[in-house]
This record gives sequence, C-alpha cells and structure tokens, in this order.
Amino acid sequence: MQTMDAMDATPAGGRSSPAVARNTGPILEVLRAHLPHRGVVLEIAAGSGEHAVAFATALPGLDWTPSDPSAEARASIAAWAGAAGLPNLCAPIALDVLDTASWPDGPFQALVCINMIHISPWTATEGLMALAGRGLRPGGLLALYGPYREANVPLAPSNAAFDESLRARDPAWGLRDRDAVVALARDERLAFTMRIEMPSNNLMLLFRRV
Repeated sequence: MQTMDAMDATPAGGRSSPAVARNTGPILEVLRAHLPHRGVVLEIAAGSGEHAVAFATALPGLDWTPSDPSAEARASIAAWAGAAGLPNLCAPIALDVLDTASWPDGPFQALVCINMIHISPWTATEGLMALAGRGLRPGGLLALYGPYREANVPLAPSNAAFDESLRARDPAWGLRDRDAVVALARDERLAFTMRIEMPSNNLMLLFRRV
C-alpha cells in the first residue's frame, strides 16, 4: 500500500514533506493533551518520519514506534531517527494495515495515524480499525488526522479540489465520510470521543478502546 505522498529529498538522506512543517505543531498540541505520560505509541503510515522525530522529542516519556509498508518511507524514517538520536524513538517497522501478518502484537497505549485514510483504499481504513481494536489496551487512544466529509457541513472548496485530485490519481482514494469511519471504528470496539477542528480544514478524530 502506498502511504508516502510526493516529497523532496533532503541532504541528510531523509525525505521532507511541506505539510509536516504546517501541521506538526497543531497535532502535537492535541496529542500532548490526550496521550498518557508514559507508554508505547504505534504510528501508522509514518511517511517521512519527521512527525515521529518531533513527537518523540516533545513527549520523552513515550516509546514511539513508527511504521510504514514502504521501504522508501522506512529509509527516510531511519535517516531522521538516526540524526535525532532519541532513546525513545524505535526503529521503523514494516507494518501494512492490509497484511495482518505484519501487525505487531502490542498492546499499545495509543495508535496515531496522520493523513493515510484519504490516500489509501477503504480496505486500509478497515485494516487500521481492526488493528486498533486488537492492539490497543482498554482505554487506549486512536488518533486520526486529516480531511473528512461530514453530513450537514459544507465541504470547503480546497477540500473539494483535493478530493478531486486524489480520485484522479487513484479512484480508490478520496476524502472519507466521517460517519462511515466512526461506524467502522464502533464495530471494532472503538468509541468516538472527540472531534477537533484543525487548521486548513482538517480534523482530529479521537477514539478510545472500550
């Protein structure tokens, strides 16, 4: 499954995504408020690895494990992690939500997934929810970030254009209906607890394992 969008190479050997510079601060603010002070966090579709370094730096009590099915992404994560030298940032693992054989055993205090659901087929969201249902401790957090369609909420023109561009690249991609994501989570014993508006018409959706 592809998870890493177009990025520019950096001299350090990692990859750099312009979106990371824009959204790291707001995402971190939410995570800091809702993650436990200690425990194990699994990041799904970690992409370049820049988020993993930023979050592991800011949340030193958490053991942060980034994952991605893409070898290119994992190489970038390893490059950023190597440069950072953080004791709580684990080596990237080759986890694909579409392949249950690649799933780690857990349990985890939290799963974090940023900008994957709309750049993947719906079956990836199904896999993500199944993984969270199986791998999270009771009370564990699933945190999702990205744009969504919502009933009775007009779709922002920028999100409409983004959705169109995604579907042009791959008909299986595109913005997902928030209620459909919530219903899928409920089937895996994940209770929808919070919707947080984020910059650039994105949302953070928080779930707890019951």
